[in-house]
Amino acid sequence: MELGFLKPVFSRPGPWASVYVETTRATEDAAKIQELRHRAIAGLLVDEGADAYTIRAVMEHLASEPVSGTPPGRALFAAGAEVVLDVPLVVPPTVGEATWSLLPHVAPLARLRGDDPACLVAYIDRTGADLELRDGYRREPVGQANGREWQDRGHRGVPDDRNEWHYRNKVENAWNETADLIAGELVRQWPQSGAELLVLTGDARERRAVYNRLPERMRAVTVEAENGSRSPGASTAGLDREIAQACDRFTQDRLTRTLERFRVGRGKPGEHRESSVDTGPGEAAEGIPAVVDAARKHQMATLLFTPEASDGGRPVWIGPGADDIAVQRGEARAMGVPRPEQARADDAVLRAAAVADCELLLVPAGMGGPAGGLGAVLRWSS
Repeated sequence: MELGFLKPVFSRPGPWASVYVETTRATEDAAKIQELRHRAIAGLLVDEGADAYTIRAVMEHLASEPVSGTPPGRALFAAGAEVVLDVPLVVPPTVGEATWSLLPHVAPLARLRGDDPACLVAYIDRTGADLELRDGYRREPVGQANGREWQDRGHRGVPDDRNEWHYRNKVENAWNETADLIAGELVRQWPQSGAELLVLTGDARERRAVYNRLPERMRAVTVEAENGSRSPGASTAGLDREIAQACDRFTQDRLTRTLERFRVGRGKPGEHRESSVDTGPGEAAEGIPAVVDAARKHQMATLLFTPEASDGGRPVWIGPGADDIAVQRGEARAMGVPRPEQARADDAVLRAAAVADCELLLVPAGMGGPAGGLGAVLRWSS
């Protein structure tokens, strides 16, 4: 998961109301259930000590939730009587949660927002392509790439061999121009789309021609799907399954490669004391002191996180800056923080990771992730 979307909540001071609530409306009494959910959220915020203006902002935002097209859940982050960030959730929270804390409680997003890559999908035919961005539950059209129009040969006479060759050559040239145009538009949109996976669907010949025109860096994250069509009203069920399978493979492969790098880095001789994992990092950091040190130095490339593990809720000391983070209060003061305050380790490390453009990978329990639930693969070793 890329963490850049969290930067707005880390660019202003707290305290913060952090709300996780289910928003599905699949039953006849959905409106009543939503009212009860919202009332429970308000009660939790009151109990937490949130100010009345911020509570009102959260309640008004929840009340404006549309009846249709809602995601399974939402995470809201509010401060100073304003909802600063509204994040749709792929997985609904089991129970509503609302906290009031110095830092926004963003750690549950790792589990609830989903870890599937955003996908840029190109529906290709011989005349061009429709482009779509898929991110979580959302599907958003992001443009088209249309080639030069050309006409069929019609019935203007019986074609001889020479005319047939000219016709076929004209068709081939027109398609080559269209494939160039589609590939060029994909290259142009790729950096700004935020996508990590490119899906080409449509006729096999046309999509392969576009694939061959892409730069290597994009071909490495491109899959071809059999079941999509550019035709209006075409069913997407088969394509949806193919994309879901491609996303699962992409996520699993990325996690497997990253965990291998983490284990190799963690096991470098002489980098860690045998008595503890809470030691200085080599090419990997494991345990609160090592991860905090790497976060403070903007050294993390990938943060590994197991939400249910124990280290996430441990307190650390922070200051106003994202890299003002320390295990001990005296250490924070020595760094120049005049009034250190306590925060959860997972939220503080995620703040540093987001500001440093570090990615986050969720490690399911039982996959042999970092001890205590927090670890990192580093950009460079100490």
